[in-house]
Amino acid sequence: MTIDEAQKQVDEWIKTVGVRYFSELTNMACLTEEVGELARVMARRYGDQSFKEGENCNLEEEMADVLWVLICLANQTGVNLTEALRKSIEKKTRRDKERHINNPKLH
Repeated sequence: MTIDEAQKQVDEWIKTVGVRYFSELTNMACLTEEVGELARVMARRYGDQSFKEGENCNLEEEMADVLWVLICLANQTGVNLTEALRKSIEKKTRRDKERHINNPKLH
């Protein structure tokens, strides 16, 4: 699935199953919540914390939840994520062309 296809599929789901988009501000709060849930799993799986008994540790699910809400926000605000990502990669390539290769911390 391409990013464009994902944006269309989420939009179709929202309009047929989800009734309507939550407000942009509500979705921003939901995105923050989902990132927090992803951070909790990362801290327990890769950090120093341990999972509580019965705690969900599904990294894939948490990442998908973050992506879902981000796609909702993009759809609501008219952002083409494919084009936005392309531009971001170009910007980072220009800006960091020499920066990372010359960073002794990365070698």
